[in-house]
Amino acid sequence: MKNLALILTLLMFNFSNAQGLSDFFAKTAVFLKQHVDHHKVAYSVIQKNKTELEILIQQIATTDLTNENEESKKAFFINAYNLIMIKSIVEKYPVKSPLDISGVFDKNQHEIAGMKLTLNDLENKMLRAKYNDARIHFVLVCGANGCPPITNFAYVPEKLENQLNEQTKAAINNPSFIKINTSSKKISVSQIFEWYKDDFITKNSSLITFLNAYLSSPIDEKYRLSYYNYDWSLNELK
Repeated sequence: MKNLALILTLLMFNFSNAQGLSDFFAKTAVFLKQHVDHHKVAYSVIQKNKTELEILIQQIATTDLTNENEESKKAFFINAYNLIMIKSIVEKYPVKSPLDISGVFDKNQHEIAGMKLTLNDLENKMLRAKYNDARIHFVLVCGANGCPPITNFAYVPEKLENQLNEQTKAAINNPSFIKINTSSKKISVSQIFEWYKDDFITKNSSLITFLNAYLSSPIDEKYRLSYYNYDWSLNELK
């Protein structure tokens, strides 16, 4: 009966696609509120009842973005990345790390707004290349504890600018994510800043310049910078 209900729901959605992005954002908000707590994901709970997630994945696949504005597209792609990452983990659960899933970032393709894309395609082609917004890195969650924390709310176009700023500030002022030693004048940051350094640094600025724009207590540009190893363990709620 559960499978029949899902099939009927998906058929109704495919028939009209009339619910639009507002419905997708609303359903995403409910799903994340139910399954994310303290920035961890209840993968085992989701695996036992995948109906809500499967409906969201179907919406991601069939949504028509042709007439949507850029803020709506941007919010859609951010939520799509985080939901597809959750789906990828749930399909292979239990795993200890997203890296345990073969091809999770660069080979496994997903239907996204009528396109076939990998998670790397979604991040690099649909978000980084189009929007040139370094704050993207603080809202895309790759299923690992080394990521900026996943939220229990959806990203929505009418709040997106504020949400991006708030999540960037939250990450950069988190002493577990940005480790500052004022006595030795050292700062240790996630490898995200190393892998994507061109997103944070321009010819007229440094990484510390970028960080200071969000740090509640800015630091001297002369602080010595290092990168700590990325924690790829699963961001699982236990």
